[in-house]
Amino acid sequence: MTLLINEARLWQSLMSLAEIGGTLKGGVCRLALTDLDRQGRDLVIGWAREAGMSVTIDQIGNVFMRRPGRRADLPPIMTGSHIDTQPTGGKFDGNYGVLAGLEVVRTLNDHGIETEAPIEVAFWTNEEGSRFVPVMMGSGVFAKAFSLETAYAAQDTEGKTVRDELARIGYIGDEVPGEHPVGAYFEAHIEQGPVLEDHGITIGVVEAVLGIRWYDCTVTGMEAHAGPTPMGLRRDALQVATRIMQEVVAVAMRHQPHGRGTVGMVQVHPNSRNVIPGQVKFSMDLRNVSNELLDQMDAEIRVYADQVAQESDLTVQVQEVSHYPAVPFEAGCVSAVRQAAQALGYSHMPCVSGAGHDAVYVARLAPAGMIFVPCKDGISHNEIESAQPEHLAAGCNVLLHAMLDRAGVVRA
Repeated sequence: MTLLINEARLWQSLMSLAEIGGTLKGGVCRLALTDLDRQGRDLVIGWAREAGMSVTIDQIGNVFMRRPGRRADLPPIMTGSHIDTQPTGGKFDGNYGVLAGLEVVRTLNDHGIETEAPIEVAFWTNEEGSRFVPVMMGSGVFAKAFSLETAYAAQDTEGKTVRDELARIGYIGDEVPGEHPVGAYFEAHIEQGPVLEDHGITIGVVEAVLGIRWYDCTVTGMEAHAGPTPMGLRRDALQVATRIMQEVVAVAMRHQPHGRGTVGMVQVHPNSRNVIPGQVKFSMDLRNVSNELLDQMDAEIRVYADQVAQESDLTVQVQEVSHYPAVPFEAGCVSAVRQAAQALGYSHMPCVSGAGHDAVYVARLAPAGMIFVPCKDGISHNEIESAQPEHLAAGCNVLLHAMLDRAGVVRA
């Protein structure tokens, strides 16, 4: 008989957690380190203890819930995500990964299955970054991407610090972040995009997280009256800027299937109906699946910007403001996810994540992989975020078998 999770129980857990911070539009607003976050944490930890799990909390408030294995000396096979949300968040982003892990443990308990390595379910502090920056804070501190002191000092819009708010809700633990062992890490998540739904596929076998480069591009010309100035004598910063904006998209199209190019912010000066724009500042967002491809995209957009500057005799400045390297997931973890989907008979396809996840930082320390399931219309970070119970159950079943592949089952 194939081992499967309890679909109804998983769904009920998701709906119960969603009541904490539930909104009138059916979403969830449970910001990091608020009283609602404390209530959500308390609920999940209570469920874990009911399932016989022990609980460890580190100094940034990351929570690790452990089901023991036969060999306590082995590092745990871990899964998890986050339970904080966006201000207009949904029921599934992050929450699904945590409660899918809890459902794995409940299923193992139901069937009396003992694993060789311990099984752990984690939830990480302030993944969303909607109240405190940086995003993915808990896993970032865990992976030493930035210091505990930097995270503690971060403030919200009211000047409240992470350290004070962690203390206020009672979630500063004793364990030093990063000193908690991890044998392998799997994270189940809704896709937050439309690809799986568009292809009619149930399971996304995530092979990597796209690398990101963010830029500010400034084009400087000269303001002039829109009426008396002939077209051939204008130094129109906006017309030059739009050429570069189009090239951002063109660069991404040349580097498919995973190239992404976006201009999301534009500031026009003086932004007057009757004045030729003298300066335009805009964002450029380039993404791809490998650092080599990102380097190529970076080189192409810079060459084009220089070319446009020479042709127009306007000043064009391209400044990189942020760079997140691409993260390929460990081949063994990717294979475990793929093989589980195949064995369970689920339709599946390789995919990449265009968004950041806690798995990005955990992958610096241990083998890691991710499992995607479809979400309706690819919508996330929105109160109407939705996923089908059978898809969530399928992803959880894949998670169960991928974790057992790594943890090992004690044979009678």
